[in-house]
Amino acid sequence: MTSEDVINEFRDANALREGHFVLSSGLHSPLFLQKNLVFMNADRCERLCKALAEKIVAQAGQVDVAISPAVGGIIPGYETARHLKVPSMYVERVEGEFKLRRGFHIEPGAKVVMVEDIVTTGLSSRECIAAIQALGGKVVAAACIVDRSGGKADVGVPLISLASLEVPAYPADALPPELAAIPVQDPGSRRLSQKA
Repeated sequence: MTSEDVINEFRDANALREGHFVLSSGLHSPLFLQKNLVFMNADRCERLCKALAEKIVAQAGQVDVAISPAVGGIIPGYETARHLKVPSMYVERVEGEFKLRRGFHIEPGAKVVMVEDIVTTGLSSRECIAAIQALGGKVVAAACIVDRSGGKADVGVPLISLASLEVPAYPADALPPELAAIPVQDPGSRRLSQKA
């Protein structure tokens, strides 16, 4: 599956949105990938995650488990793990830090692939990887459906992506005038508890 094939899956799902968006990272961008419109279609999600699983095996070898950050990584993490034929787990934020809960457990030395939906700065990926390593897991790679950084995000381990885009993203105090003139939308989930 090529990068263009992946982006076409987003286009076909009406999930490639243009406007003024604040991303989970806090950066502002004229482009937002509404991944849940992609993942809600089982066939589309399966195509993407099967291709990602194949790329993981080709580049990192077989793994023992796939672990994702909640909430956005749960669906692609599960579906990718299904094609890898390994267990799927996820970490959740507890007092601001990623932790395994719900009876999940990593065997010391287990080969882990950390699976994300979309990477922009790599912050969530780095936090997830640190949590896995603290529990004794050996993170052999990180994987995502789309790398919005165009290959610039450093997650501390090899990053395997199905598609790579270089999409501009700006701090709130450095917006270009044409973006600042558009009303901002905040469609992400990281700040949901702050909005309530």
